[in-house]
Amino acid sequence: MRGEVLHYDEEQGFGFIAGADGNRYTFAREDLRRDMALARGAEVEFQPNGERAASIFSVRAGAAGPADEVAAKGRSPAHFGRNAENGAESTGLWSYFWRGLTANYLNVTGRARRKEFWSFCLFWPIGLAVLVAIGVSFDLSTDDFEGGSGLPIVTLSLVGLYAVLTILPWISLLVRRLHDVGLTGWLAILCFLPYVGLLAIVVFGLIPSQVGDNKYGPVPAGVRF
Repeated sequence: MRGEVLHYDEEQGFGFIAGADGNRYTFAREDLRRDMALARGAEVEFQPNGERAASIFSVRAGAAGPADEVAAKGRSPAHFGRNAENGAESTGLWSYFWRGLTANYLNVTGRARRKEFWSFCLFWPIGLAVLVAIGVSFDLSTDDFEGGSGLPIVTLSLVGLYAVLTILPWISLLVRRLHDVGLTGWLAILCFLPYVGLLAIVVFGLIPSQVGDNKYGPVPAGVRF
């Protein structure tokens, strides 16, 4: 299978490859057919073995293939995997928030830049406020609630449902934010502890992205150093 190198750390001997099938594969130095230097964006051929790439070798510049055919037509060759996604994904605040609730709902791999993290912190309470307003308007229309003898059932139900549905995206985002600064995602537990939780969220949200690729993946799209 053909793929593109997303990251390779020669000192530690590990890296990632985005396959033409859209999946990401890990590899180690021993998976290379021969000792060679691999740079980010290099095109390679490999044998997929589960989530690991084996028998990796670099595609020769003179070899004929899809990239050459595309170049001959005057177009840039297509990228695989994460690079292709980065080119198509918007880096706007709302786009980050919406992807957090959809495509990245349970995504604990890769990295999340500060802008992605704070976009969720911005729109999450806005969504909560909208639901509270809707719930209160319904509850106020009932005689029991106006008389003080009832509970705001609709409001409590909407807030509870919202919290349950968004807790997993929150955890996923925290894990990817920690990955972005080179830390283990298990530290996200600190954000749910009493007294220190809010402080941990602020600190993790303010640390700049780690320079260059790390073991969790390439630098998120839009990050500049």
